[in-house]
Amino acid sequence: MIVSLLLIVLGFAGLIFGANWLVDGATSLAKKYNIPDLVIGLTIVAFGTSAPELVVNSIASADGLSDIVLANVIGSNNFNLFIILGLAGLIYPITVQSSTAWKEIPVSLIITIALMVLANNFFMDGDSEISRLDGLILLVLFAGFLYYMFRQLKMDNTDVVVQVNKSNTKIWGLILIGFAGLVVGGTLVVDNAIAVATELGTSQKIIGLTIIAAGTSLPELVTSIVAAVKRNSDIAIGNVIGSNIFNILLIVSVSSFINPIAYNQNFNQDFAILIGGTIFLIISMFIGKRKKLDRWEALLLFSFYLIYTGYLVFKEI
Repeated sequence: MIVSLLLIVLGFAGLIFGANWLVDGATSLAKKYNIPDLVIGLTIVAFGTSAPELVVNSIASADGLSDIVLANVIGSNNFNLFIILGLAGLIYPITVQSSTAWKEIPVSLIITIALMVLANNFFMDGDSEISRLDGLILLVLFAGFLYYMFRQLKMDNTDVVVQVNKSNTKIWGLILIGFAGLVVGGTLVVDNAIAVATELGTSQKIIGLTIIAAGTSLPELVTSIVAAVKRNSDIAIGNVIGSNIFNILLIVSVSSFINPIAYNQNFNQDFAILIGGTIFLIISMFIGKRKKLDRWEALLLFSFYLIYTGYLVFKEI
């Protein structure tokens, strides 16, 4: 089992470095062809932090591992909301822009509820699953969200500044090595996570909600912690909320296209936690200092997740 754990760590390293190299190369290539910074930010850079979850889920979906597919998305979103935002808020209270408080956070709540409804087939007969049709619905919503982001960034005149000082050979080398790192890293994580779950006699769901979810959320963790230290609240919270929206609308839809995702209704509890945490975040915007996540609120988020994760693990023992 120790070897499997080491290989999981190696896989996470491959995912993180692979995503960074891919984004670096793809961004430089786009700039060489005069693609606007706005488009680069909305596509390549945004894709970068979600690449680990996307690759892991694609591999898991191809192998028919529905519990890992869902556990990675729901677990990553919970980790983002409770741990990353909690830690960032403990470092420095997070002030939230009006558009984030009134639009992005409520959107993340609505699409989480929508995914739960689709997964449970509340309004249709048949087995609970996320079908390819459900995936198409999510993908259409994702296109709508990208359009909203494009309009928002255009109004804010927000650009991603990138200097191009790389040769074509280096650019394509970064892209190819990045893809290879993502694929190899994702394979190592999925295969060895299953091995660990089998060795411990625990479910793939728990491994997905804990080890895999935390590992694939490392890019978001680093980004938000650095932003909090630099007192950049917009990046700290925008990274978390944006990633949660990407995970549900893009990653779940792509996973369902590869293979329809069988839904284990035990995930309803984890959905409820995610929905409750998002509602708490919305409420926190309007108590105390308006549109600010204070340290005591961040501590509640962080502490609750640790207690809940401990409960999940001990329940399996």
